[in-house]
Amino acid sequence: MEALDTFGRPLADLRISVTDRCNFRCVYCMPKDVYGRDHAFLDRRELLTFEEIARVARVFVDQGVRKIRITGGEPLVRRDIERLIGLLAGLGVDLTLTTNGSLLPQKAQQLADAGLRRITVSLDSLDDAQFRALNDVDFPVARVLEGIDAASAAGLPVKVNAVVKRGANEDQILPLAAFFREQGHTLRFIEFMDVGHTNGWRLDDVVPAGEIVAALDGAFGVEPVDAGYRGEVARRWRYRDGRGEVGVIASVTQPFCGDCTRARLSAEGRLFTCLFAVRGHDLRATLRSGATDEELEERIAGVWSARSDRYSELRARSTPDLPKVEMSYIGG
Repeated sequence: MEALDTFGRPLADLRISVTDRCNFRCVYCMPKDVYGRDHAFLDRRELLTFEEIARVARVFVDQGVRKIRITGGEPLVRRDIERLIGLLAGLGVDLTLTTNGSLLPQKAQQLADAGLRRITVSLDSLDDAQFRALNDVDFPVARVLEGIDAASAAGLPVKVNAVVKRGANEDQILPLAAFFREQGHTLRFIEFMDVGHTNGWRLDDVVPAGEIVAALDGAFGVEPVDAGYRGEVARRWRYRDGRGEVGVIASVTQPFCGDCTRARLSAEGRLFTCLFAVRGHDLRATLRSGATDEELEERIAGVWSARSDRYSELRARSTPDLPKVEMSYIGG
């Protein structure tokens, strides 16, 4: 049965965080001064097991979910993640995963063999010194590119996401576009977002989608493409010379709350109805209390039917001060 929220938005897309840990300390997500050696991450016992995740996912699919994305933190640091992919692969959904690419060289084939449909790799710069500074663990860009090649060789379609922050990497817009045009992978630029409180977000740090598209059009020539489905977050553009597509995710300057069909499940089983949600709804307690699938479905439907989130449409200069969950906890 299809679940609809208070604005008539269906539940079609589930993002599942499998860990709050990451092996990078990207300055816009998990800055080292906050997520240092003494930071208390979730204990393994607090995390949903793979079997619990698969059970919840099956109930979500029964409610209309058609796409599941595995996120983190960095999902590939969760041990045996390919086993979860195997459990989810039989649900008949578009099954994908977002990663920083660091562990892809050794994991790509296992993920593909387990049933992953496609993969998204986060990469914010091709300049090695700049990339090492952005990830703040001195990780070389060549290793991420090696991971992208490994995923492609394993038969996984690859998309590349680049967060653009003013004064940090806007000089990489055209080099990234030129490189991935040649590689044949779709690149998506993401406006720097005010998720959580640790990334020091300011509106002045946002490079607007309009500026990004203007730069792409001036260098290569682009034209708009219609959205592929309701709730697609990226505005799509194709190169006029036929050399593929590029996307821009403009959640700050061009909000898309009206068509948002996404729910998010945190690593310890809290259901969030918005990336900018203040609190989550505890599904782990429901799961571990002996609830039936029908009771779990009622719980999820009850949360979604009451959903009225539209943070990005209401965003103002005061909203960064509102309490929000961190990106590294809930996934992008």
